[in-house]
Amino acid sequence: MKYDRFERLPVWQAAIELARTVYVLTGRREFRGQRGLRDQIERAAVSVSNNIAEGFERGTTQELLTFLYIARGSAGEVRSMLCLLETLGQFAHLKSEISDLKSLAETVSQQLRAWADSLQNSPIPGQRYLTEKSRNSERVRKERQEFLEELARSRRSTPDPHSSGS
Repeated sequence: MKYDRFERLPVWQAAIELARTVYVLTGRREFRGQRGLRDQIERAAVSVSNNIAEGFERGTTQELLTFLYIARGSAGEVRSMLCLLETLGQFAHLKSEISDLKSLAETVSQQLRAWADSLQNSPIPGQRYLTEKSRNSERVRKERQEFLEELARSRRSTPDPHSSGS
C-alpha cells in the first residue's frame, strides 16, 4: 500500500500512541520533582513520531532512511529510560505500565527497522526525483518483468514437443 500522508502510516500512529502514553505516565505524581527525567523521556517519545514525519516529507529515500534511523534511536532512548525507571523505587508500583510502554517502544522500533530494511535496496530515489519520464520508465520496467514472469510460467506448463514421451 502506498501512503500519501505520514498521518496514515501505521508506524507513525503507533509512535503517536507511544508519546501519548508517555505523557500519561509522566503526568503522574511520581514525576513531580523529576523534571529532567520527565522532560527527557517526553522529548525522546515525541522525537519518534516527529522524525518519521520529517523523513516522510523530505522527498528522498536516503533522507527518509536517515530520519527512520533517528526515530528508531529515539525509540531506543525511550526504552532505555523506561529501564531506568524500573530500577528506581518510587516507580516500583508502575511496573506494569512501564512494561507496556517498553513493549510499545519495541514494536515501534521493529516497524521502523522493517521499513528501513525494505527501503535499503529501493531503486526509487524518492518522490523528489520522480518525473513523468522516470514514472514511465518504472512502469515499463514493471510491465517487462511481469511479461517475463508470465512467459516463464507458460514455458513450465507447456510440454516440450522435442522430448520423448516414452
